[in-house]
Amino acid sequence: MQHIIGISRQQMRFSSLEDAIAPDNQVRFIDAFVAFLDLRKLGFAVNSIKAEGRPSYDTKVFLKIYLYGYLGGLRSSRKLEKECFRNIEMQWLLEDIRPNYHSISDFRKNNPVALKNLFRLFVCFLKDADLIAGETIAIDGTKSRAHNSKKANFNQKKIDKHLEYIETKTQEYLDALAENDSKENQPKIQNIQQKLERLKQNKFRYELLEEKLQASGEPQISTTDSDARALLVQGQVVEISFNMQVAVDAKHNLVVATHTINIMTAAPWRNTTNHG
Repeated sequence: MQHIIGISRQQMRFSSLEDAIAPDNQVRFIDAFVAFLDLRKLGFAVNSIKAEGRPSYDTKVFLKIYLYGYLGGLRSSRKLEKECFRNIEMQWLLEDIRPNYHSISDFRKNNPVALKNLFRLFVCFLKDADLIAGETIAIDGTKSRAHNSKKANFNQKKIDKHLEYIETKTQEYLDALAENDSKENQPKIQNIQQKLERLKQNKFRYELLEEKLQASGEPQISTTDSDARALLVQGQVVEISFNMQVAVDAKHNLVVATHTINIMTAAPWRNTTNHG
């Protein structure tokens, strides 16, 4: 008995993107939902049609990408770009438009408030369509590791330790400089002076970090991902992460609220069971 045999890769096929997507596929809802949105009222930066130069992408293209990404748990701009090339659902949704990850990332960066407004509108739509009951809400959270390294995360104790080390090393180099100055050891003097200059620059950098920390009123700051914090992710393991919280309505398990916090305490709407 033979194995099941596939078709030849050289076989010519005549089909459209429409043929590949089932009538009840969820991407059709995304497409219809975005089509009726007034992006300007929601606060999105709408790309206008230009008479000259390279054509720009329609703002709704990026909105569809992010809605599809949230639906599939994809947050990375690079991963979303990859889906535009290999995912048939994404190709149908975007009519085979394939923006690069820079453009996708810039859209989120330039429209943070508008995206929040869109989410509120979507929750209102779900409630009007009787898809959420607003009676029982389940809350859960997870830690998502940030790009920020531990070396780029600072609290007052860590800054003080660095400044103390710089003061100690500076005094050592000054003593060595005075000793070699009397011996007229020019190469070694020049080397010590270079080290002193680096210590001076580092001290200035840590003093600026200290000012930012005190001005923020936070117990710690991160220099790469400003909202990321050192959090316990498992047992005693500490990683620089985001603390993401999600609220889900019990009727159809639909997400009705999301919140990213940078502390270990509960989200501001935790323990809420009746949203009216």
